[in-house]
Amino acid sequence: MPSDFHSPYRHGFVRLAAVVPSMRLADPAFNAERTIAQLREAAAEGAAVVVFPELGLSGYSLDDLAQQDALLDASLTALDAVREATTHLLPLVFVGLPLRVEGQLFNVAAALQGGELLGVVPKRYLPNYREFYEARQYTSAAQSVADTAAVLGREVPFGTDLIFTAASHPHLRVHAEICEDMWVPVPPSTYAALAGATVLVNLSASNVTVGKADYRRLLCESHSARCLAAHVYTSAGLGESTTDLAWDGQAMIAENGTVLAESERFQCDDHRLLADVDLERLVQERSRMTSYNDQVRDLHDTLRAMRRVPFAFRVPTLKDNTLRRVLPRFPYVPSNPTTLDQRCYEAINIQSHGLIQRLRATGAERLVIGVSGGLDSTLALLVAVQAFDRLGLPRTNILGYTMPGFATSTQTREQAHALMRALGVSGEEIDIRPSCTQMLADLGHPYAKGEPVYDITFENVQAGERTSHLFRLANQHRAFVLGTGDLSELALGWCTYGVGDHMSHYNVNASVPKTLIQYLIRWFAQGDRHDAATCKVLDAIAGTTISPELVPADASGALQDTEQHVGPYPLQDFTLYYLTRFGFRPSKIAYLAHQAWGEASRGDWPALVQGAQRRAYTLAEIKHWMELFITRFFAAQFKRSAVPNAPKVGGGGSLSPRGDWRMPSDASPEAWLGDLRENVPA
Repeated sequence: MPSDFHSPYRHGFVRLAAVVPSMRLADPAFNAERTIAQLREAAAEGAAVVVFPELGLSGYSLDDLAQQDALLDASLTALDAVREATTHLLPLVFVGLPLRVEGQLFNVAAALQGGELLGVVPKRYLPNYREFYEARQYTSAAQSVADTAAVLGREVPFGTDLIFTAASHPHLRVHAEICEDMWVPVPPSTYAALAGATVLVNLSASNVTVGKADYRRLLCESHSARCLAAHVYTSAGLGESTTDLAWDGQAMIAENGTVLAESERFQCDDHRLLADVDLERLVQERSRMTSYNDQVRDLHDTLRAMRRVPFAFRVPTLKDNTLRRVLPRFPYVPSNPTTLDQRCYEAINIQSHGLIQRLRATGAERLVIGVSGGLDSTLALLVAVQAFDRLGLPRTNILGYTMPGFATSTQTREQAHALMRALGVSGEEIDIRPSCTQMLADLGHPYAKGEPVYDITFENVQAGERTSHLFRLANQHRAFVLGTGDLSELALGWCTYGVGDHMSHYNVNASVPKTLIQYLIRWFAQGDRHDAATCKVLDAIAGTTISPELVPADASGALQDTEQHVGPYPLQDFTLYYLTRFGFRPSKIAYLAHQAWGEASRGDWPALVQGAQRRAYTLAEIKHWMELFITRFFAAQFKRSAVPNAPKVGGGGSLSPRGDWRMPSDASPEAWLGDLRENVPA
């Protein structure tokens, strides 16, 4: 692997290319020229695998011309020209042509690399319905009498069971199939994926009809998701016969259910599509998905019979190390407004339905919640209101308490009262300063003697007093305490254990990260979800500096800022997602964060993102905050091992020991810190 930290190949990515060259029907010499020209361009851009359309050297819409000796001879000559062109190029290349083997004519994909013909893959399923008549000209791979073929003067593997394996890149394993093979219920590549293939390529010549492009996209997305694989699809374009059909030259590259790149259709010139796929991510997903591996066991004998064809792969030196894929800056927050709207809708309903079930199960008709005027308690209160409305319970049964302490700001205090009034819940205030002062005096703390000592004891006395009041209020009103702490705080250990905000009877926010909470609140403030007064206070809360407000303002009047202590939440949520969801090493996460958040980032900004969050981070900053994240994440596991019940909300996972995350409380972070320190340049 390359030593350059900034190379995508260094971090498990491989660049794939789907090419649609301009072509002339039944003119293999011309088609070989265009194929070679595009191949060289793709190689220069660092592609590891380059895929051309079905029968691209001859043309697909040949009808009976496919059986003509002149055409077959010219196609072999074209194949040899492409083979020769690969001699000094790095990519593994797939081109299509008609080929006779043992007297049978097949529609095949030829695999070429480094001047060698590695193998030939025949089409297994021949469409012979509606506008297709392939069975008239070609033989199905199922009827082949050979498992090798003599092509261009050498005997090479022949069959649908070939997996082309890069000797120097353990995760690059490629399987090819042709057009209709992907449209059947169980494509041949399904077996290849179960046998270890990570990249599935499809050489196609699908004609276009209205709506067909969407269906192809659905097939590519679903097949890559079901197989936990990367999928490259390329189809014939201009140059095919339009006697009865038309062609749009659609090309796509998908990874585990997501289309990373898609070409513009109906182009009149050569075009190619490149994207970097994350093979390490695919291998990670396969290793943890037990049902996937159960099917490997069920098909063990079939999968073992598949043949591996090695090829010598050397990682290219890239002219431009920019990652060829859109990398979300906020992995928990979709950038597409429509998707974000749907995500917010689902998150809120998952939270509220979890609360509804808990209310029904306990028989409680009241709940107690601490309302600070900040993000987390605001979201929890909004969820509670929705749950009570759906249950037909009066909102006044939601007992909200704001509990100002030694550092509570006027702004958040007023926001808390305004929010409770706007939502119509029962809102009261309890000043916790007297009881905190008494406890500090009982402890002999310097603050009780008039000294300005604002240590962790000073902070946690306030956090503990708030929670203690809430639990006793719940006893008094036959209610239960609704927790407000979020996923990001649990990851960083930014919660007071046991007697503080770590504890509640039920927590609706525990698997919702801080970055998503900000957008959920802004989402509530959009449209007609609430009246103008509620929306106004929600907008104010969403824009408030994140602070526990436990330490008085400094001499300049600046309030305690959470992100100055635990790091910027956009960065820390980014690390949280890739560490817990995919198990990536810290150096890879740092690379991804720099791609997403560096000055040259190609990441998307989600809708509603505002102000200071639209900033860039240097690699040094990313490394600094990630080191803090890892240190705190490991140290805080004992808190996560004893969290209250909470619903899992997002696909990014939760940190519940009963759900997604199991980890010993006394594990060492040194292997993770070592990777970060040694492999990320300062």
